[in-house]
Amino acid sequence: MTIDNYHAEHADYQSSATNYQLSIINHQLKKIMCEYTAKDYKKGQPRWCPGCGDHFFLASLHKAMAEIGKAPWENAVISGIGCSSRLPYYMNTYAMQTIHGRAAAISTGAKVANPNLTVWQISGDGDGLAIGGNHFIHAVRRNIDLNMILLNNRIYGLTKGQYSPTSPRGFVSKSSPYGTVEDPFHPAELCFGARGRFFARAVATDAPGTVEILKAAMAHKGASVCEILQNCVIFNNGTHDSVAKKEDRAKNAIYLKHGEPMLFGENNEYGLMQEGFGLKVVKLGENGITEKDILIHDAHCMDNTLQLKLALMEGPDFPIALGVIRDVEAPTYDDAVHEQIEEVSAKKKYHNFEELLMTNDTWEVK
Repeated sequence: MTIDNYHAEHADYQSSATNYQLSIINHQLKKIMCEYTAKDYKKGQPRWCPGCGDHFFLASLHKAMAEIGKAPWENAVISGIGCSSRLPYYMNTYAMQTIHGRAAAISTGAKVANPNLTVWQISGDGDGLAIGGNHFIHAVRRNIDLNMILLNNRIYGLTKGQYSPTSPRGFVSKSSPYGTVEDPFHPAELCFGARGRFFARAVATDAPGTVEILKAAMAHKGASVCEILQNCVIFNNGTHDSVAKKEDRAKNAIYLKHGEPMLFGENNEYGLMQEGFGLKVVKLGENGITEKDILIHDAHCMDNTLQLKLALMEGPDFPIALGVIRDVEAPTYDDAVHEQIEEVSAKKKYHNFEELLMTNDTWEVK
């Protein structure tokens, strides 16, 4: 039965139902029949610069949500301040733009207060790692069940082009006219240092790759950090040019998949091997090297030593790692909080304020 057929057979009921009730019926039927499309999650007209990476990511998020199949009202999209933080305005879900650097804090409250809500936290590299850096590392450390999206264009775009925590050393910007004299954060390194259990990376212009890691983040129970490499056409154009196009990703990136050999190149002619405590790029067929010699990706390994080395690879000597790099299970903060509340409540003689008042001596004044 299609949704249209259902409504046709229940015309009398529909005539007396409110638009709100019909909306609920539509969404329930779509959920049962897995008929959600990206359109169900869209809202408004995005107001980003033409060519901005935010456009690409937004389309991928809509598509990922449709494929995940959770109803719009079962999702909340929460952001801070910045160009990318306008994204909640374009989501037909619960959505909230908060204040600068506080997306993780608000997201934490939303998730703990409503465990059944799927929370997508949206931050840029400035909002998420500068003023919001403290909230970022503690949300990761606590392992709160959040999908934490870091849109990394290595620049402050909304405030017109200052260098950010991820801008490379020597980067020339309006706030560093002679080049920065500091080293940047590597988001993966920060995540792993905060004992992160999930880290994935995609390029905004790579829709299939982005959708894949978003779905993986949703499936992971705990803090899921997804770094999205994207362009700022106005203030940092070309910052991720080496992997922006499909043909360039074939040469300069490696798509990591759990349980599969680490191969890359236009014809998978290159691979990664261990050399001492590090990695090295090898070419299959040279010096007797075969696919059996290539490292197998283990995203579920508790020891993050190799995963971190993969996440920190940079060109031109190494390919940039894309896909799910780390995915390890661990207890979540939100589950632990609710379990603790239930455990403590079961031992108490009172469960609300009125019962609390009655636990001590009482007097009646006449």
